[in-house]
Amino acid sequence: MDRFDLSFLQLRFLDIIDIILVAAIIYYVYNLIRGTIAVNIVLGLIIIYLVYIVTEQLKMQLLSHILGGFVSVGFLALIIVFQQEIRRFLLLIGKNAALHRNKIWKTFLSGNKEQENINEPAIKHIIDACKTMQHSRTGALIVFAKFFDDQYYQNTGEPIDAHISKRLIETIFKKNSPLHDGAMVIAEGKIKCASCILPVSDNIKLPAQYGLRHRAGIGITEMSDAVAIIVSEETGQLAYAKQGRVRMDVSYSDLEELLTRDI
Repeated sequence: MDRFDLSFLQLRFLDIIDIILVAAIIYYVYNLIRGTIAVNIVLGLIIIYLVYIVTEQLKMQLLSHILGGFVSVGFLALIIVFQQEIRRFLLLIGKNAALHRNKIWKTFLSGNKEQENINEPAIKHIIDACKTMQHSRTGALIVFAKFFDDQYYQNTGEPIDAHISKRLIETIFKKNSPLHDGAMVIAEGKIKCASCILPVSDNIKLPAQYGLRHRAGIGITEMSDAVAIIVSEETGQLAYAKQGRVRMDVSYSDLEELLTRDI
């Protein structure tokens, strides 16, 4: 029995790396657009291209000519259709690169001093504040940023740079406080700023009952490696957002475990 001739497959080590990198980029882009309307657009474009191939093979000149004109400008069409997703993709790469660069620069200037983490007493202050706000049905959004970017957060909020305190957190999110509307950002072991405006998630699979507070908490975790706690003003439920996904009705013990692990 004749064997298949695979001599044409002359793969180098760099070719394998090339394939792995392309697969990683495709997977990364898929995670970026998963759950958004962009997925439906991609499926539509794939269907149009497959129909074009079929009409070419069947010699259906009129239809293939029309679809061929669309396919010929496919790259330009992709840029126009996916301009929001492309902008989000580039923003995500640039923002994370800038945050890591700032971290390295600050570490170099501070003599290789390790970044200050949030300690156990601070986590207890945060959980105690969440308990009080849950019982009083006070809406809150607390973001924990691993790499704090002054320009990104403080340009949309009020700088604070204070130690983490239960009373301070409750005061900021008090309904009559001028800083309650927006997000509080905690980084480097301190409350850095409050009343920050965050990007809102455009995930179409999110339940309709999610308001702007939940969508903002999810949105910031989609664009960075931050995590967020959301206290619902309507139900008082605690939610925990990470990597664009949200966990609802989180208990205090689970919240303590999540914060200890992630921040």
